[in-house]
Amino acid sequence: MTVEPSLEPSLDPSLGQGSPASPGQNTATRETLEDYTLRFAPRSYRKWSTGVVAVSALGGIAYLADFAIGANIGISYGTTNALWGIAIFAVVIFATGLPLAYYAARYNIDLDLITRGSGFGYYGSVVTNVIFASFTFIFFALEGSIMAQGLNLGLHVPLWLGYAVSTLVIFPLVIYGMKVLSTLQVWTTPLWLILMVLPFGYLVVSHPSSVSTFFDYGPDADFGSMLLAAGVCLSLIAQIAEQIDYLRFMPPKTPENSRRWWTAVLLAGPGWVIFGALKQIIGLFLAVYIIARVDGGTAIANQPVHQFLEIYRDFLPGWLAMTLAVVLVVISQVKINVTNAYSGSLAWTNSYTRLTRHYPGRLVFLGFNLVIALVLMEANMFDFLNTILGFYANCGMAWIVVVASDIVFNKYLLKLSPKAPEFRRGMLYAVNPVGFVSMAAAAGVSILVFFGGLGDTIKPYSPLVAIGLALVLPPVLAIMTRGKYYLRRPDDGLDLPMYDEHGNPSGEVLTCHVCRQDYERPDMTACQTHAAAVCSLCLSTDKVSDHVLPLPS
Repeated sequence: MTVEPSLEPSLDPSLGQGSPASPGQNTATRETLEDYTLRFAPRSYRKWSTGVVAVSALGGIAYLADFAIGANIGISYGTTNALWGIAIFAVVIFATGLPLAYYAARYNIDLDLITRGSGFGYYGSVVTNVIFASFTFIFFALEGSIMAQGLNLGLHVPLWLGYAVSTLVIFPLVIYGMKVLSTLQVWTTPLWLILMVLPFGYLVVSHPSSVSTFFDYGPDADFGSMLLAAGVCLSLIAQIAEQIDYLRFMPPKTPENSRRWWTAVLLAGPGWVIFGALKQIIGLFLAVYIIARVDGGTAIANQPVHQFLEIYRDFLPGWLAMTLAVVLVVISQVKINVTNAYSGSLAWTNSYTRLTRHYPGRLVFLGFNLVIALVLMEANMFDFLNTILGFYANCGMAWIVVVASDIVFNKYLLKLSPKAPEFRRGMLYAVNPVGFVSMAAAAGVSILVFFGGLGDTIKPYSPLVAIGLALVLPPVLAIMTRGKYYLRRPDDGLDLPMYDEHGNPSGEVLTCHVCRQDYERPDMTACQTHAAAVCSLCLSTDKVSDHVLPLPS
């Protein structure tokens, strides 16, 4: 997820960091300079304070999927097992998200760029981009389904038409980029918070017996059920990628702002899971109340629009209860699905650009992502939510945990991986077996376990299999390969230092001789055929490798 600074630069962002437009400027240059989505985020563009970054990032987790997830695992496994599953989910998300969030904020790059230099290689990380793109259209479909349920309930719009409406309404918003999202987040968050918290607070105060009913619901504690519940929740592990799209705009870390900087990184990065876990618990609480008090409640208890509608009806007129429930659902769906559509389009674009060395424009993949989401909705994915999310969680966990393991073990403890991240073409090998093989093995084996391929006894333990393999394999493979496949070259041919005295990426500006735009030092390398510098995006779209640095002799 990407947000533009509240303090706008005095220049047109489509023209780069202050340099005029030139004949060499192409579609890729113009589009990516709007928010630096496919490249390093320069110091000159990062105008936010640490507090603004944190608040903006947390505004992006207003989705209602957590309520449906909490309700589904509670109905399937009982309150006790669901709560333990949510706790396991929160610990894993926080532990794996912390090193990733730190790297994004410290070095001002998104998760794809982090992944490239953390064990995957320049082309090897394409597969993780596809995993992230899958995350965006799965959760777009989930949120769109929830909106369609709201439109059906409040306005009697058929579900099939509601799915189409919830998809098409997002397209024009995303065309205009993240300015629309930023404004929407600021103005809708207070209303969203009130509408979400009000029913829960009302039940606790006016129906205190609902608390004991909640804790008594379902079977007793069972470790296998806890892990199955955790597996569904862990499908959200890729949410850290969207948090990182905010964190890459953090200001430089200095001795003066160190405490504020760390607080913002912890809250806006792995700290999102605290709020996510609370929403899942509230969703389960509301579901149990509806099952216990509403006729036919079991059939609707996992649908957020019904969860809120039934509680609103307890203390509001019917027409107002319906209005507020539909408003809450629509606000939440629009807030998150603008982000899902935007981030998904960027993930597809990034992969396609690297593989084909051609930039077709983001809107092509925006449409592609929305079509996939619409197909999932029309196929009624909501009825198969646990299976879809449980399956996806294995892939997401394998990716995120492998990257976190590489940072913690291979970069900091074993020192086999370069501590500073690298993402530029020519500096990295095409594929690094350390991360690529680790992720493939962790995802493959855990999916096999998830579908019972290794027996029903260990079937519930697929999350542990994914986490365990993804944690252990990167240091093992790094030791076996002696860190050989991390860097293709030891230097980028430029004499200017990459970092300042505090270890922050340098703000020194160079001009790319291909697109004629100015970029900061971390985004540049020397050119193979000219005595000049070239930017990372021009390297990515260089079809004949004319500018890519060769292997050292």
